[in-house]
Amino acid sequence: MRLPATLSGVVTPFKGNGRKLGYPTANIASDTQLVDGVYFGNASLGDLIDRPAIIFIGTPTTVGDTERRVEAHILDAPDTDYYGQTLHIMLEAYHRSNQTFASIEMLVEAMKLDEMAAREWTAHKK
Repeated sequence: MRLPATLSGVVTPFKGNGRKLGYPTANIASDTQLVDGVYFGNASLGDLIDRPAIIFIGTPTTVGDTERRVEAHILDAPDTDYYGQTLHIMLEAYHRSNQTFASIEMLVEAMKLDEMAAREWTAHKK
């Protein structure tokens, strides 16, 4: 795996699980060969330029999905519909592997820990 790496694509709707769990994401289909997992980096989307982001690559099996994708949760971004816009992602750091959690509550707890780690990573990057 070579980082940094860039990905881009048109934001498409999936099931809206990120939004339901408190972490709205901009999703793109991707055939990237990067390892599945959670990454930290930056994203640009619409008027959000080069913003810190948590990026998930893989299949979100905990919520019953079967389709591999790339999901970017842009930190502190408004929860807005970006469908049809182009998302540009710069992946800078690999955080953890993709996991299937025993419950949604365990997934949400992991997402909170990912957010804390991403904010710490971002603060140290400056």
